[in-house]
Amino acid sequence: MTSTTTPAERSGMAPGKAFLFAVAGGAAVGNLYWAQPILDTIATGFGISIGAAGQLITVTQLGYAIGVFLLVPLGDIVNRRVVIPAFMMVAATMLAASAIAPTFSVLLVTLALVGASTVSGQLLAPLAADLADDDQRGRVLGTVASGMLLGVMIARAISGIVTDLIGWRALYLIVAGLMLVLSLVMYRALPTLAPRARVSYRALLASVLGTYGHNATARWIGLIGAAAMATFTLFWTGLTLLLAAAPFGFSTTQIGLVGLAGIFGALAAQRVGRLADRGLTVPAIGVGLVVALAGFVVAGLGGSSLPVLLVAIAVYSIGIQSTMVLTQTRMLAVDPASRSRLNTVFVVGNFIGGSVGSALAGGLWGVGGWQAIIVAAAATLGVALVVWVVQRRALGHPSVAVAGHH
Repeated sequence: MTSTTTPAERSGMAPGKAFLFAVAGGAAVGNLYWAQPILDTIATGFGISIGAAGQLITVTQLGYAIGVFLLVPLGDIVNRRVVIPAFMMVAATMLAASAIAPTFSVLLVTLALVGASTVSGQLLAPLAADLADDDQRGRVLGTVASGMLLGVMIARAISGIVTDLIGWRALYLIVAGLMLVLSLVMYRALPTLAPRARVSYRALLASVLGTYGHNATARWIGLIGAAAMATFTLFWTGLTLLLAAAPFGFSTTQIGLVGLAGIFGALAAQRVGRLADRGLTVPAIGVGLVVALAGFVVAGLGGSSLPVLLVAIAVYSIGIQSTMVLTQTRMLAVDPASRSRLNTVFVVGNFIGGSVGSALAGGLWGVGGWQAIIVAAAATLGVALVVWVVQRRALGHPSVAVAGHH
């Protein structure tokens, strides 16, 4: 199976353009997390409970999941130079609408639409893979993926700080302006792309649904990615609960700053793509899982010590974020002509895993606190490691076409 890109499109990707993709992807994915640390402020402003305000996170994530499933596959059949900036502009509009939302009900709707329209980052990763040369694809994808991971961490870290300074509505207006500027920059920066293969929308979605059943590589890589994301949300949600409770008693801003220790993981993820370019993707996934497990061991032993927790965050982030980049890189290599659909499978699987992790965190905290969360997360990652050990041959199987692609 050959890619539908033209020779001009396969002329390689300069570091500057890869960096631009990383910034745009990070800004897009970060839109999902601005509200997370400031729910109490939003709740106070609308005169509602913090529990009710939590619906904002739910509808944003659901909107994102629906958007990924329904919109990201379009990247395999439409002109991405048009649709990527268009989605970014819609996201900017919805962010601005959120900033001026007169009621909580309106804010629920606008943030759901923010989630659905902020899928541009998940269109950029397959496009970057198409534009990159074979010997630089892993490095380019590592750069773009690390930008998205940084976007999540930066949004969580600075949201509370900016809100304390100028208010949450001003924060959303600033982010809306940033997305508008990026949409214009990306329209000018993206190359004119050749027409894509003609596939009906129904067949497009059907091929997404059939990927797990027809391709063992995609199935096992997707499972490892989902397990990794489940531990990611479980760990970070649990860490928030740990730091907010005694003996720490940290504020939202302080918790966000502690989370910046995860930047080490994003930096490692940026470089780990080079291993993929050397044909070491599958072995490196195993190493990443082991490093992440080591981070859990440190976290479990030092749950009452901030310095130890900072070390644990750094070690875990290096392992898990490297694993995330490498699994996505391997998934996008299954069939070059179907990368947007494969990325849809990967991201939706991650969303399911992340949702399970978030849902388990509160219950596990109530049952056994930090130790229960760490044990559950380590067990989940252990399952992923067993899958890697047993299915290494399938994971390294040569690329084959996605079911339903013609």
